[in-house]
Order: sequence, then C-alpha cells, then structure tokens
Amino acid sequence: MRWLFLVVGAAILAVIAAVIIVLPDSAEKTVPTAVASTPVKTTAAPTPAVSEFTDDCGTFDTGEKAPYAVTGYWITPKSNPCTWRKQLQEIHRVGGDTIIRIGYGLQFRTVTDTGQIKAKDGSVDSLYKGCVENGMTCYDAALHDLQQAHPDNRIGRMYVYRTDESFGPDLFRCPQIEHPIVAGKRIYYRLITQADGSDDATCDFSGKPGSYDMILVAGSETDSLTKLLDLADQFGMRVFPALPLAPRDAKSQIRAEKRHLGTLTTLTRRILQDYGARFGERDALGGVYQPFEVQMSATLATNPTLEVYADQHMIVEQELSGKPILISPYLDARKEVAFGQTPKQVAEGFKALVKAGVGIIAPQDSRGTGKVGLFWPDERDDEVDERLRSVRGVGEEATYGDAYHGSTRDYYREMAAARQEMIDSGYHVQLWANVEAFEPSGDPPCAPQGTRGKTDKKRLDQAVTMAGRYVQKIVSYMWSDFMTCGRPSLEEEIAKDWGRPIAVDAIRRPRDVQDGVEVRGYNLKNSTITLTWSGGTKEMAVSAVGWLNEDPFEEELPEGMATAWVPFDWSQVPGGEWVRIGVKVPSGQSATEPLHVRIVT
Repeated sequence: MRWLFLVVGAAILAVIAAVIIVLPDSAEKTVPTAVASTPVKTTAAPTPAVSEFTDDCGTFDTGEKAPYAVTGYWITPKSNPCTWRKQLQEIHRVGGDTIIRIGYGLQFRTVTDTGQIKAKDGSVDSLYKGCVENGMTCYDAALHDLQQAHPDNRIGRMYVYRTDESFGPDLFRCPQIEHPIVAGKRIYYRLITQADGSDDATCDFSGKPGSYDMILVAGSETDSLTKLLDLADQFGMRVFPALPLAPRDAKSQIRAEKRHLGTLTTLTRRILQDYGARFGERDALGGVYQPFEVQMSATLATNPTLEVYADQHMIVEQELSGKPILISPYLDARKEVAFGQTPKQVAEGFKALVKAGVGIIAPQDSRGTGKVGLFWPDERDDEVDERLRSVRGVGEEATYGDAYHGSTRDYYREMAAARQEMIDSGYHVQLWANVEAFEPSGDPPCAPQGTRGKTDKKRLDQAVTMAGRYVQKIVSYMWSDFMTCGRPSLEEEIAKDWGRPIAVDAIRRPRDVQDGVEVRGYNLKNSTITLTWSGGTKEMAVSAVGWLNEDPFEEELPEGMATAWVPFDWSQVPGGEWVRIGVKVPSGQSATEPLHVRIVT
C-alpha cells in the first residue's frame, strides 16, 4: 500500500514495524504499489465538449448524474446510430468514462467452383454474395487480376472479416491489386497478402508465381468508429475498439490457431495503419482491446495464443505508439475442475501476459459465471451464495472453502503483487478489475444466448469491495443486456442508490501520536465508521473526530476513491480476532459489505 511510503519519522516507522496487519496466506496482505517510471498513458478523462447536444437522434445531456465506482463498460455493435448515443448517455450518467467495444473475428473460408464464399455450414454465405466486380465474384476478380500479372499466380487461402467500420486508403499496401468494392450500402475491401504475414514493399506480382492469401472485408458505407469517437468527444469519454479476433483452433476452441497467424498479422497491421493515419492523435481513442479470451493460469506462457498476442501487440506499438492494449482474461478458482487455478498460479499467468506486451490487464472477477466466490477469509466455512450452487464444480451444499481455492480478493491481491514485480523489472502495466454485472442464470435470461441473468447493486457493490483495493480502475462486462435487463434494471438501481458508501480497505494507521484506522472507499464524505469486535462496538463520525481526504494524491487510485481516518485504540482488540468495519452516511445508507480485518499486536 502506498501509505507505507508516506509515513515519516523514526517513531512512526517503529510503530508500523511493530504493529501490522497479519493474516494467513489466503487472507489480507499489504501490497505496496508504485508508479512506473514511464507509465501506461492513462491521463484523466477529457471534459465533455458541451453540457448537451442535439442531433437527428434527439437532445442529449452530457452531465454525470449518479457517479458510481464502475467507470467503464463493454458495449456491442449496433446498427442503429441512435443506440450509440443513448448507451453513451446512460453510461456517462452513472460515471462511465470508458467504452470497450466487442469486436469481430477473422475467419478462414473455402469457395465454391463458381467463386462464391462458403459459410461454415457449406452453403453460400449471403454476406459476401453481393460482392461482384466486372460481372465476376470478388474472389474470381482477384484471381483474374493476379493471373494478369503472372499466369501462375494463385489464391492459396481465402479469409473473410466483417465489420461495421469503413476504412481509408491506408488499409491498402498495393492499390493496383487491392481496392474497395462498393455494393449498395456495403463496401468490400479486397486485400491480397503473403501467407507469412509480411508485406512486399515492391508490390511486384509479376516477377515469379506465388500463392497469396485473400482477405475480403465486408465493411460499411459509414464508419462506426468515427461516429463512436466523435460521440466520445461529446461526452468526454475514451474508446477501446477491438483488434481483429484470431481464428480459433478447431481442436481447442480456447486457443488461437497459429496456422492463420500470418494473415491475422497482415489484417491487424493494415487496420492499425488506417487507425494511426486517421485517429492516432485523438484523445478519444484510449487504446485497443484484445478480444481473444484466455484463462489466467500458470501454464499461460506455453499457450500458443500468447504468440498471437505478442505479434498483434508489436504492431500496436509500431502503429499506435502510446496507446495501450487492454485484455480481460478470466479467472477460475473452482477446486472440482481440473483447470481451476490458485491465486499464485494466476499471478504467474499475469506476468506472462505482461511479457506479451499488454498494457492494461482487466481480469474478469468471474463471480458472474460462478468460477470465483466473493467471501472473506473468516467466511470459508459459510455456505456459498445460493445463486452459485448450480454451477458445475460448486455444489448445492458446498462451503466457500470446499468450492474455491480462494476468493476474488485473494486473486487480485496476488496479481497486484505480480504487477509490482513486473514494474520493478521495467515493464509498464495497469491492473483493472472487470466485475461481471450478471448471475450464472436468471429467469428470464438477460442475454439473447445463454442462461445468464440479472444481478443487483448489492452484489455489484460487494464485487467492488473485494477488488477495489488492488486496482487502478473498475470496469464491467457489460452494459448491453446486463445493465439494462429487468425491472428495476441494474442501471436504475445505481441511479437510485449511487450515494451509498462502499469501503474497499481498512488498515491500522497511527496519525501523529494517536492510534487509528484508515478506511479507503467511495462516498465517504460525512461518514461514520463503525468497528465491531467481541469486546463491543464503537462508532466515530469522521467530521467530528477524524480526517477525510476526498482526493488522495496517489495517482493510481480509481476515480472517486477517498480515504478517511478516525482514532481507535487497537490494543482493546484481542490479537488475531476478526474486526468488522462498516461505513454509513447521513442519508442512512450503509455499506452493504463490511470490511473484515484482523491484526496481531
């Protein structure tokens, strides 16, 4: 914790050395944090351009109405431009300043004898059927042009990529063979590439015969990313568009297929060259999102997907220098599945991702899928939340200790320690928390596919409590569907209850000559801190006896987090006893999840 570095004076250092929070391996430990010498570019969110604006979709205000601890959300592509505006307005009203876009995947395809691109089921893919040049299919037209350059040229592999974006001339390397094809409201982009991922600077297709890969991009006449960035300027937000998703290994869908790495590299390079030319200097472009999902595990370093990562991430550094790459891997703490990982194993996976060039790692807390539980060390013998009992490997009568190797807090603590180790080694990376805003199942389900259902703000507050101590930002998967599902929706719950305090951390800390406790969290202004232990309960109003800092100078705290201190004589608490620390505000709202702390004097 950064406070360790702020304490001055030999006497105070002696007190801290003698009196520390002591916890078992599975419980709380103090993790120092430090800013890298050249940190990832994450400046403060830009200011909204205006207080409100009007366009064809209506009038939209750009003010924050109910700023919550979660400040970033995933959204899915939508064809209706007014949906973008509505979503960003809703997200910004609850304090969101970051948008992460779900993306599309590069796909290997075959073609018919007549040059039509096949869908995965073997039928003609209707999305590409409309791509026609000079009376020929786009595949046949490309083959014709290649063979005009040299009669023995051929197309060895065919790929497709769909998007709602539109690209500029920097997408193309060899315009004599690569170009856009307009077909109604759809624009197709024809790319001819080397199978090894290189781009021949000579663009000489006539010297000797070659086998080339063809990528046919199905784009849009209007560029969704331009519109999204313009909208982000209006609301003072940043956008992370998705990189092209790698094709999956047919034998193991959780891995990328290395055979297609060269073509993926070329497509990534071309798109990022276009981004760099058009958006490289725009603050609204926060970075890019790596959408290929992996599990955080000790064996991640040997996963071929990381080779895909490293290749794509090198291109990002070349074409969008200073823009970080964000990835959101998932955790799995279940003991009853073979692939469940301990917190220390996950920390090894974190370090492997950093070495692959990732600038922001936002692990899924995995509570929404039931792969990890939200519990304190002294709750290991409690039965798991009933909403988790149907999850494979958890069980109807399981305790948290039976079901999981550790809690969400254990995993983020170990990843924070791993992050510090990597910073000390010269890497620059941020740790964010992706708190899942859904439950394993619901009736009705919230998403078009699957069983995932609505959660509530109380559970989301609990997730923030467990992860918030260790991270630089909290984001959530996702806005579309999960935040707007049900009545009341989670969005409506936040708008109504956003002022409720959320405590994420408490430490024993002397101030001057007084012993005391420092609490870190959200909405702590005019709060009362309550400590409960076997010997009694003590309530202390911060404004009367303590101290509040609503803007701590630590650069790496999530936006909106404050620190409060009140005096407390810890010698009255028996050594090793768990103390519960609650926070309430004058409105009567109390933190729904008290902190569990123990010390040894």
